[in-house]
Amino acid sequence: MEGTGMFMDAVRRGLPAPPAARTLGFEVLDVDPDEGRIEVGFQGSETFTNPFGEVLGGFLAAMLYDTVGPALLATLAADEFIETQDLRARFVRPASVGALVGRGRVVHRDGDHAALEGVLSDADGNVVATAEATARVVHRPLPSTGAATRTGPGADDA
Repeated sequence: MEGTGMFMDAVRRGLPAPPAARTLGFEVLDVDPDEGRIEVGFQGSETFTNPFGEVLGGFLAAMLYDTVGPALLATLAADEFIETQDLRARFVRPASVGALVGRGRVVHRDGDHAALEGVLSDADGNVVATAEATARVVHRPLPSTGAATRTGPGADDA
C-alpha cells in the first residue's frame, strides 16, 4: 500500500474516519493508490430509512461521495487535498438496511482536475446507485495535531 498523503497515512495508522463518514459506517476494505481505486464498506442504518424501510437516496449519495473522494485522496501527496466540484448520483434500485459496498475510481486526472466514478452495491452484489463526480486537487497544509479524527479516511473538504 503506497501513497504519501494524509488519507493513506490515516489508513496505515488505523485512524478513525471523520464524524460524517463514521455516521455512514465507513470502512476501507481495499485501496490501490497507484490505480486510483478504492473499495469501502458502509452500513445502511434503520435511521437512514423512508417509511418503506429503504435507505434514502440522500444517504446513498453521501456514501457515493465518501467513495469517489477517497479514491482520489488515496493518490495524493502529503500537502494535497481535494475540493469536490460536483456529484451526480443515479439511483438504480431501492437499498435495504444493511451492509453496502462502494467501489470508486479515478477515471481521469489532468493536472489538478479529476473525473471520478463510483458504484454502490448491496450485500448481494446488486447495484443500488452510481455516481460521477469532478474534483480539484488543492494544496493545503496538514491540520494541526488533534484534528486526526476529522481528517482520517473518508475526509473531504467540500
